Amino acid sequence: MNTKQAKQRFGIIGNNDKLDRAIDVSLQVAPTDISILVIGESGTGKENIPKIIHQNSKRKHNPFIAVNCGAIPEGTIDSELFGHEKGSFTGAHDSRKGYFEAANGGTIFLDEIGELPVASQARLLRVLENGEIIKVGSSKAQKIDVRIIAATNVNLPNAVIKGNFREDLYYRLNTISINLPPLRERVNDIDLLFKKFAGDFAEQYNTQPIRLTDKAQELIINYNWPGNIRQLRNFVAQLSVIEENRIIDLEKIQDHLPTNLKASGVVKYADKNKAEISEREILYKVLFDMKRDLTELKKITFDLIQKNGGNDMLQSVNTNIFNDNDENGIMINQPKSNETIDIEESLSLFEQEKRLIEKSLKKHKGKRKDVALQLGISERTLYRKLKEFGL
Repeated sequence: MNTKQAKQRFGIIGNNDKLDRAIDVSLQVAPTDISILVIGESGTGKENIPKIIHQNSKRKHNPFIAVNCGAIPEGTIDSELFGHEKGSFTGAHDSRKGYFEAANGGTIFLDEIGELPVASQARLLRVLENGEIIKVGSSKAQKIDVRIIAATNVNLPNAVIKGNFREDLYYRLNTISINLPPLRERVNDIDLLFKKFAGDFAEQYNTQPIRLTDKAQELIINYNWPGNIRQLRNFVAQLSVIEENRIIDLEKIQDHLPTNLKASGVVKYADKNKAEISEREILYKVLFDMKRDLTELKKITFDLIQKNGGNDMLQSVNTNIFNDNDENGIMINQPKSNETIDIEESLSLFEQEKRLIEKSLKKHKGKRKDVALQLGISERTLYRKLKEFGL
């Protein structure tokens, strides 16, 4: 099977070089048993890569099991993955095979591997290193022959630094990494995908396919699509069902497509050659700039106090700007006589991230799903952050 045949078989649309490269690498590593890590943003179609690899491997006639690690509750994930013995916990009335045992001889695809709890990561590492599983409630190791393909939209090296992901597991999984490009890097494929989805929904709903005017087409090509292919497909489905007029103009696109910061979570610069950055990254950049300015201000302040003997300088401090309750986190304790000014900076990313989550919780009235969507993180990650911040 070549790249073109793989695209046709698995319904992959696009002619982007990075996309073709990802498929080429998948076909090259398919005959081996090497573990694979698929990297890409949410909605880029990472689930297609394990299917291509499995169907072109010597295991293609054996089971292929896909598991979403982020969708399984933390308390039951070990049982789901590795199985359990009868009586190992409340409700375990019988012994049960886990996904790994069920996939014996075949391939298991672990999606959202970055959401796997640290305790479960140790069990997974044992599978990779020794080809063994231990069921929950058992002390006996069981040999297993499973090829592991993992996928994530999380920056795993950063997760390793933060202690959320085991470094040894990362290197074992990352024997070969396959990167899928986001839709904003596949500009020439956007119109192709739109027409494909429009045709599919027209056939499904027995209607004429929707079409775009030139200006509407230009807008969807220039839009950054933070949800990637999944967002584009849902968008086309929405237009296909709601709009009676099958010619979609610019105004209709603007009515349905989120273009502001709050709706999309991403700012796109006017210059198409510049990178897009997220709302959270903008906040962090502003905070770093403020902190640098504060450091310079502190140095200038101390230099002036030392030069002018202290008391003269205090006369020029604008207490309306610098006070104990300054909302930017700057605290200046006014000294007596020749005491120095004590400036305390409380601009840690920990505090600002906590404020951002608190603000989002308040805005969405505590609805975690909406909060996670706005912040661009999974609900499990949000839950972990809420515990970390005591919210």
